[in-house]
Amino acid sequence: MIQAPRRRLHSNLAEINITPLVDVMLVLLIIFMVTAPMMQAGITVKLPSAETRTNPSSGGLVLTLTKDRYVYMNDQIVNLYFLESRLKNYFHGSEKKVVFLKADRNLSYGYIIEVMDIIKLAGVDTVGMIVEQKPRR
Repeated sequence: MIQAPRRRLHSNLAEINITPLVDVMLVLLIIFMVTAPMMQAGITVKLPSAETRTNPSSGGLVLTLTKDRYVYMNDQIVNLYFLESRLKNYFHGSEKKVVFLKADRNLSYGYIIEVMDIIKLAGVDTVGMIVEQKPRR
């Protein structure tokens, strides 16, 4: 029997082609860049208009009241019945207690007063209202 000479197969499997990986990562980066601003939209509230504009100070807590009567405390939904205790826990040990209300313009005046009453019962000193500035003529 005559044997054929054995050939050794040498392959360069140690080198991985990373071009497809880079392409996939670039596509994922583009998708992330497009969708990230949409995820930071926040809570939609149609604010009432006024001639002057109020900006919440850095030390205050912002309570958002939506048209569906949901209460958000720092972008986290809070049950109205637990709002007083949540505010007391939030301001525990604070000397300055300031809350800014960001209420939808379609809410009834009575509901806003009800929420403000709960805020005052929690021991908050100052309650401010956030409004949208009317365009200058």
